[in-house]
Amino acid sequence: MATVYDVPLTPGKDDLVQDWIGVQRWYQAKGRAPRLRFLDSWRLDDPAGEVGIETRIYLDEAGPEPVTYQVPLTYRGAPLREAADALVGELEHPVLGHRWVYDAPHDPVYVAELLSLLRGRAQAQEGDRSDTPRPGIAGAPHPAWTDDPRPSSSQVLAGEQSNTSVVVETEHQPVIVKVFRTLSAGDNPDVTVQGALAAARSPFVPGSVGHVAGTWSGPDGHPCDGHLAYAQEFLAGSRDAWRVVLHRIGEGVDLREEIRHLGEVTGAIHRTLAATLGTQHASREDVAEQVAQMRRRAGAAFAESPGLSGSEGAVGTLLDAAEEASWPALQRIHGDYHLGQVLLVPGRGWVVIDFEGEPLRPLAERNRPDSPLRDVAGMLRSLDYAAASAELTADEAAEWVATHQEVFLDGYASAAPDPREDAAVLRALILDKALYEVVYEARNRPTWLPIPTRAVTRLLEENQ
Repeated sequence: MATVYDVPLTPGKDDLVQDWIGVQRWYQAKGRAPRLRFLDSWRLDDPAGEVGIETRIYLDEAGPEPVTYQVPLTYRGAPLREAADALVGELEHPVLGHRWVYDAPHDPVYVAELLSLLRGRAQAQEGDRSDTPRPGIAGAPHPAWTDDPRPSSSQVLAGEQSNTSVVVETEHQPVIVKVFRTLSAGDNPDVTVQGALAAARSPFVPGSVGHVAGTWSGPDGHPCDGHLAYAQEFLAGSRDAWRVVLHRIGEGVDLREEIRHLGEVTGAIHRTLAATLGTQHASREDVAEQVAQMRRRAGAAFAESPGLSGSEGAVGTLLDAAEEASWPALQRIHGDYHLGQVLLVPGRGWVVIDFEGEPLRPLAERNRPDSPLRDVAGMLRSLDYAAASAELTADEAAEWVATHQEVFLDGYASAAPDPREDAAVLRALILDKALYEVVYEARNRPTWLPIPTRAVTRLLEENQ
């Protein structure tokens, strides 16, 4: 076990992290100076005794809401050349000398030990005491995964924004380990929802390898329990559906059968989730709360887009109809469903990933049962985005969207209740998604704003 030295460091660990964290892709308070408060830490042991491995947990109060971050670090006595871009900083240790500090997911020693912890082969240690196990941090191997992966190499994926994902090559098949950067008390849906599908042997999600759960000291000093990391099957050679669809449109390839099959996959996933995690009746209170949230998002969209001026009454009428309708049962769903969350895997077809839900929504909200029609609405809107992004005329895009949205719904109805039987609810959820997109595009990609704005106008005209 590693020895923990209670000695002053120059500069301190917190100072290094403070200077580094603000430019990371997963840092939420972009453009603000981080305001970090150290909360907790725990360690893993390097079997070779060469590399220090520590996970530090911080509260950042720079943004509108405090955010808790998980920051795994490794400490080395020599530079790790292949991880030069992941250097957090350098410090002087009175006993160990000069140390190079790295963002740990880029360090193969950390990745190997995290995977060992996840599979139950390693034990976490207290962050501030030598030779003291940390019982509150433990791995949970998934029962459906029989292989015990031993890493031969690892590579951090580029482009991840809310977490850090590492592809790990092993003797038998690669896996991908996701380190959750923002922590919240409670279950992460990526673990529970996808894990339930994997346990049911669904062919439409990656196999689950296991996860790491733990307890850390919260901002008020009380313990928080939640998920820290998750590992699943890595699907080599896959392509995301967004790129596949755009390429097929550009090549003039008929996509109707593939999109119909995507509808079947979506319906099958919802059916399995209902069977394994249960459903609940959508009470009048549930419906009122859902529609109230839609009205709030509509208000935000009107504030962001002058082009929607005068539509308030029509939006209100459509949402009134949804509030008066009878809703289908609520259940666990994907929660952030679009073409970018689906992979086309050679020899396997469509596979759905990333069940974490919208990462900016509070975890408690993402864990609530919701309408499966929300996922359906998300994919219908994603198909509209694909056509708008392709090199099609306005008439061609409109025809493509109408055709492919219909075949998606046909496919869904072959595996689960037909969403068109709940037309008022589906229309409201499609509108709600489009209004959410209006706010997002106005704030982040103004040149894309016409896509959801046109969709809102079209939906309201169809509802007259």
